[in-house]
Amino acid sequence: MSLIKGMFIGIWNFLKKIWDDKQGRTGLIIAAFLALVAIFAPLLTPYDPYDVAMRDDKGLSPSLEHILGTSITTGQDIFSMLIYGTRVSLSVGLITGLAIAFLGTALGVAAGYIGGIVDMVLMRIVDVMIVIPTLPLTILITNIFGKSYVVIVLVFVLFGWTGLARTVRSQVLQIKNTDYVKAAELSGGSKGYIMLHHIMPAVSHLVVISTALTCAGIMIAEAGLSFLGLGNPTAISWGKMLADAQSGGSMLFGQWWTIIAPGIGIFLSVFSFMRIGLAIEGILNPRMKKSGDARKLWKHMNHRYLDEVLRSMEDTV
Repeated sequence: MSLIKGMFIGIWNFLKKIWDDKQGRTGLIIAAFLALVAIFAPLLTPYDPYDVAMRDDKGLSPSLEHILGTSITTGQDIFSMLIYGTRVSLSVGLITGLAIAFLGTALGVAAGYIGGIVDMVLMRIVDVMIVIPTLPLTILITNIFGKSYVVIVLVFVLFGWTGLARTVRSQVLQIKNTDYVKAAELSGGSKGYIMLHHIMPAVSHLVVISTALTCAGIMIAEAGLSFLGLGNPTAISWGKMLADAQSGGSMLFGQWWTIIAPGIGIFLSVFSFMRIGLAIEGILNPRMKKSGDARKLWKHMNHRYLDEVLRSMEDTV
């Protein structure tokens, strides 16, 4: 019980640190707003977004009755579709991001700490997965196993864990030689105990940052797949809204709001997770400055710096 209490206290204190950061506060506010919209979607929607029987009302302009108008093909209320699309975007992004974090961390830690045949096999798998063209294989998988969001999440996880695993492995190769890990080994700690209690906490900052940024990337990827017609055709998502607007010729008929509405939703969700990720990076790695990094790097990359680099290379030769 005390362990669970300590975990909640740690999470609360960490959220307070994110809140104290200007970028993190912005991200948390937007993410919390989107989460509330997704949870209370049935109470916020004036119409049933899945009702396609209103074909006489298709292509209506924004009004008091329909705040964002209706779709040009089926007459569905765009505002209601936008609200329900929040559920798909957040759920796919969060579930996939957490799954990638778990799989990538576990395999990266195992490859870096155990080494040997385990490291060789896992890294060869990573090398193969990286060079596979993901879009054609995704099309093939969705056509064989269906276009449900379970399949889409599994596809994202299948191709998404490799980068994190390689990053974690490189960090573990340094951590495994530290004094406290060697002390744990000499005291008789098993490999599983050391990886769980010493290695994983040491790479947690990488995992947390990667998860926040991965969630944002997955939201864009899901919207892209739905726009290409590879998403679940029975569920409403922001990408599907864009696809319907494009196929119905919304821009041709001047109904730009059918594209702007889901576009703003995608932007806000991605923007919020990006802000949270940058805030977490600043908290866990205080040496990273939140602003001015590119300018400072350019300032130091002058001729004197390059001369020193070249001179040091000559000295080593």
